[in-house]
Amino acid sequence: MKKFIIISAIGIVLLVILVAVVSAIRLKQMKSFSPEEIVTLSEDGLLVTVHYNRPFKKGRDIFGGLVPYGQVWRTGANEATIFETNKPLRFNGEVLSAGKYSLWTIPDSTSWQVIFNSETGQWGINSKGEANRNPSLDVLQVSAVAVQHDKEFEQFTIRFDVMEKEAEMVFLWDRTVAVVPFSVQ
Repeated sequence: MKKFIIISAIGIVLLVILVAVVSAIRLKQMKSFSPEEIVTLSEDGLLVTVHYNRPFKKGRDIFGGLVPYGQVWRTGANEATIFETNKPLRFNGEVLSAGKYSLWTIPDSTSWQVIFNSETGQWGINSKGEANRNPSLDVLQVSAVAVQHDKEFEQFTIRFDVMEKEAEMVFLWDRTVAVVPFSVQ
């Protein structure tokens, strides 16, 4: 009986290790298709970071296709995108407190809704393929202007542009550029 318990325990440990290794390999493979990126804005004591995964276009129709208009998008791939600021920010007259948020968007052809949600650390979609966001935890939703660009952006990109006392968070993918201005509160 003792041997059986020991062999069973060893078998369970080996199975757990095997599952962990396979999961790590799958996650690494998934991340190679949409690499992780951290973009930072550091200006006069302000530190804003966005941690996201950057999918590629790969010949697909992106906005209005892969990313449907009018539906919540995880704003990247894999885990939900994380937005963090060390100071309160003002977006379109609304204040976002200093803190860490998941960042979601609702794209449309001429404007996007940008959503800051207090829940972080979750996978970007649930088992049904829907955005893994709890709307009751939204803390701020602001509009961003979206325009079509002549240039095609193969890989999804988030960047910051700074102009004097204001900044812009810019989303670029396919031929779409969406811009949301903000300033320090």
